[in-house]
Amino acid sequence: MDKIDSEMYQLKADLCKSFADPKRLIIIDELRSGEKTVTELVKNTGIPQAVLSRQLGILRARGVVKPRRNGNNMFYSITDTRICKACDIVHQVLLNNFAKNGEIARNLLNKNTRI
Repeated sequence: MDKIDSEMYQLKADLCKSFADPKRLIIIDELRSGEKTVTELVKNTGIPQAVLSRQLGILRARGVVKPRRNGNNMFYSITDTRICKACDIVHQVLLNNFAKNGEIARNLLNKNTRI
């Protein structure tokens, strides 16, 4: 593997780390409906402002959200709608895994009750 491939894998891993915190996922989900102020995000998510600002900083550094200042208000929005689609794909994979695991559990329970 060459250096460019290695760097690309690192960048992909860094982007994926953006989705590795439930608070960041909540923020992304809240922003899917459009641009919001920090105040709106605090109100809608219940995440304290200091924590929210830290999480927004991480998302901003990784290119997931972008800020826009208007007077005293800072607005945030998703940089690329495919980010929401990626979260939706992960959600579907989880639902499918739950369904499969539920089916496996039911089958095991049925086998154990037959013995």
